[in-house]
Amino acid sequence: MYKTITIKIGSNVLTTPEGILNEKRIAHLVDQMAYLKQRGVNILLVSSGAVAAGRKIVPCERPDPVASRQLWASVGQVKLIQLYSELLGKHGMLCSQVLVTKEDFRDRQHFLNIRSCLETLLEHDILPIINENDVVSVTELMFTDNDELAGLITSMMDAEAMIILSNVDGIFDGNPEDTNSKVIPVIENDFIGITRFISTKKSDFGRGGMMTKYGMAKKVAMSGTPVHLANGRRENILIDILESNPGLIQTFFSPGKKSTPIKKWLAYSDLSSKGEVYINEGARNILLSHKATSLLLIGVTQIKGDFMKGDIVKLIDHEGNLLGLGRSQYNSETAIKKIGEKNAKPIIHYDYLYLKV
Repeated sequence: MYKTITIKIGSNVLTTPEGILNEKRIAHLVDQMAYLKQRGVNILLVSSGAVAAGRKIVPCERPDPVASRQLWASVGQVKLIQLYSELLGKHGMLCSQVLVTKEDFRDRQHFLNIRSCLETLLEHDILPIINENDVVSVTELMFTDNDELAGLITSMMDAEAMIILSNVDGIFDGNPEDTNSKVIPVIENDFIGITRFISTKKSDFGRGGMMTKYGMAKKVAMSGTPVHLANGRRENILIDILESNPGLIQTFFSPGKKSTPIKKWLAYSDLSSKGEVYINEGARNILLSHKATSLLLIGVTQIKGDFMKGDIVKLIDHEGNLLGLGRSQYNSETAIKKIGEKNAKPIIHYDYLYLKV
């Protein structure tokens, strides 16, 4: 059984079709988490539901969707955390509220500060309930959805597994509404051909859909952490997953090679980047050859932005695609002067390079 896990629960699991918090289902999920806690499992809970709850409490017809979301999140978060606190209290458990924005992870120091907070909460047997702070977030600084936040928390805390609870049983090998379609039980870490099965339809009350769940599950699994995608509406689903009970229906993402903490941090550092490093096709092919390779300046064709040594830069391939992120060993001025040099030290060392593909 895992010792530390991240559980992400989506809005459609926590609410009724009308958008009201489903207190009976939330209570059942809390009962399961309490059971797991008694078995020695540390839980980091990333919970949606605040906006959906607020929408029902305070009807809002403002044409500005951002303002409406801020209103609903502000009111709904109180209702959500109060409910969790009451239900966990029945099991003698304490919870805390941790609200974050994407900008809170903009640099390594902020990243470490949040990690220290979560570690302290776990050390004191307090269950952190983490959510994006939709009250202050604006569109360009928002997470794609809470799946992205859960992936970041999983990597940050080096959790042994991530569990994504949705309103479907997993990823199907066809249209989920087709009775002939079946859940894919295991997705190996080569991920070849899986996207053709995934619907791009988004959920009713959340921001994401199955494609974003798949993308985040893939990202986490590629960093070496197993991911379970299952139906949060199924009875005892968390216990079934943790105890590998017979009859469990889920999609399990098999983990790849374990990444270092630095590489895990880089995986979520898009917002922190200060510049762009463009590379040629040869350099791209070498980096993707699965060898431990640093990025040499001979493979660099162009540099954009003003950055210092140690800053994070985006890596752009010859077709304009974002290939990855890394920490530069040069400032931008020096790097520009050395473009194409054969014997210069790498602009990005392998230990500080994260590739997205």
